[in-house]
Amino acid sequence: MHIPPFDNQNKPIVDVEDARVPLVYFNIVKLNKGNAFEYRVPGYETGIVPATGTVDVEVEGESFAALGGRRADVWDGNPQGVYVPVGARATMVCTSDAAEVFIAGAQYDKVLDPFDVRQHDLVQYGSDDTKTHRKIKHIFGQKQHDKVGRLLVSELFTVGAGGWSGFPSHKHDTDRLPDETRHDECYNFRFRPNYGSGLQMLQRVDNQPGDAYHIVDGSTILIDNGYHPCCVLPGYEMYYFTILGGLSQRSLVQYFQPTHAAQLETIPGIKDMIAKFK
Repeated sequence: MHIPPFDNQNKPIVDVEDARVPLVYFNIVKLNKGNAFEYRVPGYETGIVPATGTVDVEVEGESFAALGGRRADVWDGNPQGVYVPVGARATMVCTSDAAEVFIAGAQYDKVLDPFDVRQHDLVQYGSDDTKTHRKIKHIFGQKQHDKVGRLLVSELFTVGAGGWSGFPSHKHDTDRLPDETRHDECYNFRFRPNYGSGLQMLQRVDNQPGDAYHIVDGSTILIDNGYHPCCVLPGYEMYYFTILGGLSQRSLVQYFQPTHAAQLETIPGIKDMIAKFK
């Protein structure tokens, strides 16, 4: 499903127990200097990731100062994050002129400890020749596996101008290990220049017609089931903030569409990418 960009007034775009993707939670918070925002989400662990700007964060009395730092847009520097345990009270205060902050969440039933991530884990794969050149910055990824319950959070970038992401087409909507896990997913897209746009496909059944959504700067996409590649128009760069919430485990097992699975052998580095979603 496509949610066009709108002024959410710091209220969740994907709230708890969403009928389409109940395993994930998503909010965008916009603040000016000195403004504060407080929240708690019972039943969900969350991560605070500034898209732009800098905030001081406090989680149940533990402080994490000067989080973020990107100025112009999500291409202007690297991501940082703070993990917020299930149901914990978190407060952020904007210390830059303005800040836009993503809050990502996943359903979970245990309370862990808060921590911050100041350096991301980078994966780059694909090629210009295959139109699949992509860079992934894992914020809550493999390195945080023992510190997080079900939440996976990454930033994904097309490299160059134009191209495909999420190909070969894959899905993760059914728990049937060892072949696949159930992970609900949510994306928020940005484009450079910001008047760029792209396409999100969602094919429910192999070799049957599916859905396609025109995505623009600020679009949110909910992936409940089906194969879901996306692309950006030639001449533009694409970014998407990615939230994954697992039903029974944190590690993601993707099932690649049988029709296109042979393409796994044609895209440089893609198997390393798959291994990093743990």
